[in-house]
Amino acid sequence: MAKTSKAVLASAISFAAVILAACGGGGASTIAGNAFGNDRASTTVTTTTTTTRLPIGATVTTLKVESTGAGNQTSVPLTFGQVFVPGEVGANESITGTLDDGTPIGLQVDAKARHADGSLRHAVISAVLPQLNAGQTRTINLVKTGAYTAAAPATALGDLLNDGFNAVVNVNLGGTLYTASAATALNSGSVQRWLTGPHVNEWFVSSPLKTVGGIEHPHLTARFAVRSYVGLNNPRVDVIVENNKTFATGPQNFTYDVNILINGQSAYSMAGLTHYHHARWRKTFWVSREPEIHVKHDTAYLIASKSVSNYDQSVIPAESALADLATQLTADKVGPMKVGLVLPYMPTSGGRADIGPLPSWSVLYLLSMDKRAKDAMLASADGAASWSIHYRDEATGYPVRLDNEINKNISVHGNLAHLGPLPVPRCAGNVSALCNTPYTPDTAHQPSMVYLPYLITGDHFYLEELQFWAAWNPLETAPGAHGFEKGLLRWAQVRGQAWSLRTLGQAAYITPDSHYLKNYFAAQVGYNLGFYNATYTVANPNQLGAYDGSGEESFVSDSGQSAPWQDDFFTWSVGYLTELGFTDAQPLLAWKAKFPVGRMTAPGYCWIEGAAYFLNIRPAAGMPVYPTFAQAYAATIKNNAMIDDDGNPITHPLGLLYLDQPCGSQAQADWRTAATGDTWLAGQMTGYSFSPIGYPSNMQPALAVAVNSGIPNASQAWNIFINRSVKPDYRAQPQWAIIPR
Repeated sequence: MAKTSKAVLASAISFAAVILAACGGGGASTIAGNAFGNDRASTTVTTTTTTTRLPIGATVTTLKVESTGAGNQTSVPLTFGQVFVPGEVGANESITGTLDDGTPIGLQVDAKARHADGSLRHAVISAVLPQLNAGQTRTINLVKTGAYTAAAPATALGDLLNDGFNAVVNVNLGGTLYTASAATALNSGSVQRWLTGPHVNEWFVSSPLKTVGGIEHPHLTARFAVRSYVGLNNPRVDVIVENNKTFATGPQNFTYDVNILINGQSAYSMAGLTHYHHARWRKTFWVSREPEIHVKHDTAYLIASKSVSNYDQSVIPAESALADLATQLTADKVGPMKVGLVLPYMPTSGGRADIGPLPSWSVLYLLSMDKRAKDAMLASADGAASWSIHYRDEATGYPVRLDNEINKNISVHGNLAHLGPLPVPRCAGNVSALCNTPYTPDTAHQPSMVYLPYLITGDHFYLEELQFWAAWNPLETAPGAHGFEKGLLRWAQVRGQAWSLRTLGQAAYITPDSHYLKNYFAAQVGYNLGFYNATYTVANPNQLGAYDGSGEESFVSDSGQSAPWQDDFFTWSVGYLTELGFTDAQPLLAWKAKFPVGRMTAPGYCWIEGAAYFLNIRPAAGMPVYPTFAQAYAATIKNNAMIDDDGNPITHPLGLLYLDQPCGSQAQADWRTAATGDTWLAGQMTGYSFSPIGYPSNMQPALAVAVNSGIPNASQAWNIFINRSVKPDYRAQPQWAIIPR
């Protein structure tokens, strides 16, 4: 394979620090929102100023709170996550709220992440609705205001505990009872805050599971996230049980009976629960009554923030697809050690609902704000915890990171256990049967399970899930292949690099600014973009813009062929990182975007095959890539050897040659009709053009970001593509329905 010189790589990585600009700056300050009347506190003064395009008093965005209950509700607590367009809520500004009738509503705005200009990127916002009647939907306007602070009650935690709050986990493992108490952990002083303010406070703590004699289980731990709304006496508690220590010897599955008590009352129990190694599970409880509400964000604003891709908002999700999601959430898919709607064997090939920039259910939710799609999305996000990819560093309490002398040698690949001393212990006694699970994760088919859920809920559990997956993705190879502390993704299949880069970018983008892992993920994005820019943008190993396996330790096809659809995943991922603000992705996108654009516009390449399953980009493995698309096209359709969409050889019954037919013409379509027995239309692309998960659909996001990049011929390529004669119906599976901005 082609090699990248150390000098070139060092040059590219030397400016990787610029990537930190995409991750904002400073600590994640907490801005507490105003309540009614005199509860508003004084303005907080900071040294950073931001020029914004919205005046004070303008509505930034809106959301709707829909009643899902049969009765009227009073004092309804709600907490949600909200992303913001860069520059719209400046460093010296915040958000207040009004209802649809003009009534002010007190908001608490816990700022989590900021854009590079200091403006607000992501916040967790809380409020209490005074009244919500059965069947009613209220609109909350998020209105721009000056910055202000309002402190949390000094006795908030003490008040909670004095009211008798407790959550207890009892685990009976082989006749031995292990217990963890939230109240004991909260009283210990080792408490971390997630939400702080006059309306709601949230704390999270970790506790070992202990016997009555004080003996800790070597692997199982409990974590509690306790959210208390001031004056409501209705705390919410996440109870999380983990089996995910990184360095503890003898990791394995454990089967136990579990019982959870909330304020002394049994709230959940399960007998014979098998807890898989390096996995965790969560159950959420409200002490009195769970609010019966469904929060709907403004789809157009979420998309405008560029935190998610530019999904085609003209696509109206099909009612049948939404109804089908509800029927799929059966007991065997929901709950501890279940994975929701994600395919249990992740490496399964073929198009499916969970694969794409976002899973289909997440995009159905994004485009409809339908509760059934949201339920499917959140069930699958909870299920993300059941996969054996969770490695928590006992020394730090956070997902493991590679940037120290011990951890940089981490590999969790089972085939590498024989290589000698590695810092991650393998299955207990090297008996793999003790670690068998029904779920097989990988990078090549990895869905984005938790990013959008965290974005719109602000739940810390989903943030940690995103961080666990981003931290795990580089580890399934030898340490040298992932570049030790750099966490390079170059070793994975092209599609694996695409999805891993997406997840890493999301983690770096949305992790709170003050978080222990913020700069780590930002640096890993920088290392990876530095490698790709050195290998492709600078070294320019081919003229097509195709991923060709260049660079040390990079994945390379043994056949010398390219899988354009996988390459398109990668191009989209790079384009998505540019939208998230990672400036070092821009030159890489300009280089990569040539590949999808050339397959639609280059002389000597017929765009009908623009989304081909494979393309011979070189004469043989190890040889240089063809300098033109025409040569790659001719090498792929050598001697007029044609195949149908299923890969079967086809010929014309009268011996007519395919390459003699003009590209996109009726004659070309007639040739395919005669050769396949199926009716083809002029201008119909190959690769299942009618399918929402076909290869042209896979190509669409890559072409969309190519247009955004502004490279030559990109708009022409998009126009040809969007005007093809046969297009998919995205209403049931819209995960590829991304259009240019």
